[in-house]
Amino acid sequence: MTNIELHQELFRQLAIVAGDENLMRKTIEAIKRIVGKKEQQDTTKMTREQFIERVKQAERSKTLHFEHVEDIDQYVRSL
Repeated sequence: MTNIELHQELFRQLAIVAGDENLMRKTIEAIKRIVGKKEQQDTTKMTREQFIERVKQAERSKTLHFEHVEDIDQYVRSL
């Protein structure tokens, strides 16, 4: 479905729900759950400024070099 078709379908369904108070309550609860999930996901994203600051911080930190994969494994397990 295109974005326009999605909008049209949403409003068609809302028109049906608008006639029934019980359905409106259920719809509002469902929408709040969906929006709440999206807001929770969005909080883990970084702004551009936060990302740049983390890159700068990583550049300033100690650099590790490993000869073999086993050395990496040993280091990670020691953390």
